[in-house]
Amino acid sequence: MTTQPIFLIGARGCGKTTVGQKLAETCKFAFIDTDLILQQRAQMSIADIVAKEGWPAFRALETKTLQSVAEPQSVIATGGGIILAPVNREFLRAQGIVIYLKAPVAVLAGRLEAFPEESQRPTLTGKPISEEVREVLAQRDALYRETAHFTVDAACEPDDVVAQILALISAARASSAPLNSATAG
Repeated sequence: MTTQPIFLIGARGCGKTTVGQKLAETCKFAFIDTDLILQQRAQMSIADIVAKEGWPAFRALETKTLQSVAEPQSVIATGGGIILAPVNREFLRAQGIVIYLKAPVAVLAGRLEAFPEESQRPTLTGKPISEEVREVLAQRDALYRETAHFTVDAACEPDDVVAQILALISAARASSAPLNSATAG
């Protein structure tokens, strides 16, 4: 197994926190949620940061937080928009193993509708959840794919997603090949 940080990227509702906690426990790694750390440091919610300081200020805090928490033997759940900044995409790929938790729009929207309080982000478009998820994913999917070393099917149960991730990392390590983009599921 690797000691590099494992970064989880993907849209809101893909399971970065849930899968990240299970993966960290399985690997005996620390679990870090960049959104949680950012909010603790700012002493306000993401919605409040965006309302008071705007999206550019939030994105700058997001980058600073990401760079400050990347440590060996950690699983790091990132915010859905972390890949919007080229500096973050480059940092993620260079500093660890990047896993894109990919799920269909219907799954993402269903999860966000089922657990609205877990979505601590303000709306990005002001549209209904399924419409917003479709639009945002259409804009970001290529960036997630470009950033990720591996893409996994996040529509599965969390334990199955963890198993996919571990199998991909193990196969890559066994082959001694450089990390490239690969897909499971």
